Amino acid sequence: MSLTQVLKVAWEGLTLNKVRSFLTTLGVIIGVAAVIIMLAISAGTEAAIADRINALGVNLIIVSQAPPGAATGTATGGGQFALGGGLTPPGGGGSAAFSNFFAQALSYDDAVALAQSLTNVAGVSAEQGTTQDVRGPATTVEDVSVLGTMTGFPNVRDYPVASGRYFSAEEDERKQKVVVLGATVARDLFGETDPIGQRVSVGSTKFTVIGVMSEKGVVGETNFDERAYIPIQVVFQKFARVRFGANNIRSILVKAEDQQAMDDVQDEIRRILAGRRDVPVEELSIRLQTQQDIINTQEATTSAFRDLLAWVAGVSLIVGGIGIMNIMLVTVTERTREIGLRQALGARPGDVQRQFLLEAVALSLVGGLAGVLLGVGGSYLFGQLGTLPTVVVPLSIPLAFGAAVAVGVFFGYYPALKAAQLDPIEALRHE
Repeated sequence: MSLTQVLKVAWEGLTLNKVRSFLTTLGVIIGVAAVIIMLAISAGTEAAIADRINALGVNLIIVSQAPPGAATGTATGGGQFALGGGLTPPGGGGSAAFSNFFAQALSYDDAVALAQSLTNVAGVSAEQGTTQDVRGPATTVEDVSVLGTMTGFPNVRDYPVASGRYFSAEEDERKQKVVVLGATVARDLFGETDPIGQRVSVGSTKFTVIGVMSEKGVVGETNFDERAYIPIQVVFQKFARVRFGANNIRSILVKAEDQQAMDDVQDEIRRILAGRRDVPVEELSIRLQTQQDIINTQEATTSAFRDLLAWVAGVSLIVGGIGIMNIMLVTVTERTREIGLRQALGARPGDVQRQFLLEAVALSLVGGLAGVLLGVGGSYLFGQLGTLPTVVVPLSIPLAFGAAVAVGVFFGYYPALKAAQLDPIEALRHE
């Protein structure tokens, strides 16, 4: 028999019982769709994490103090984006380690030195926070996150001012009582009235509003629009409860001009901070971390989730393959007399084997095509209606389709071989 004839006979065999053929392919459809949807969920989650991190500012270098006993001068995991309160020493380490920890504690002066000395950077900022009630002319907004920053904050965070201006380095140095309001806080306090030049009370201290930030929304767990921004020196003077130094800070954020300058800027940061502490760079108890370091750490965390999803999808395909084998074995039994008749009319065992193998592969192909359509459509709907974002991975489509074909070949081979090995005389006697 020619290949065309074999294909024709195989297709006729499948269409004899359309409902059974559909139910057989259903396992493959679900398996293929599961592969595509699971990978889309995993890719969407990783993309969302990267977007949230990059939304805090691009080309960022986070300078923080290494815990006692940790490797120094290099990135070591973790990361601090939202900062506030006084510097608290981490646990571990002996008295010598703690002495070195406090001797090398990051300070506002370090941030100023970096801002004045670094090249190829777009901005430097330190952040120190407090929580206060903010009172306007007629309204009070309770428990507002008040963030003290340096003047480079808008550039570092890619967070522009919508109206008015941000405070200057001179205003920060002179501890002037000026405030820039987040979009939501400005709206709650003043409604549609222009807040520029108005007076508000932050805690018990009067401030003059000089600007309103653009709307940024929630990034990670921080709502930037529900904050107020003041000079960091004012936070040190009025609000910070500092136990381990007059102006100690947790981290300094440095924004490089571009991705290519990142390594050079990091080397320069280490040299400047080591010089200020009069220690070799190798003994500097400071760690540097980039956004890519944090993204890589998050991706490592989600890899276990991705592997679990892959196993679930793989099991679905295997179950579909078992269904194909089961139905093909039943089909061979039901069509034993037909097989004997074909062999008596001249069909060779190889022709019979190809016929049943092609039937199994055809079931997988149809299931694979339907599964791809269901997987792509399901990924889109899941992303639109669900809480997790989805990104269809292009490679997942041929991967899932190829797996479906492989399942058809693997699980269809044994039934096809069994059909080919039937004795023609015994097959013709079968009732």
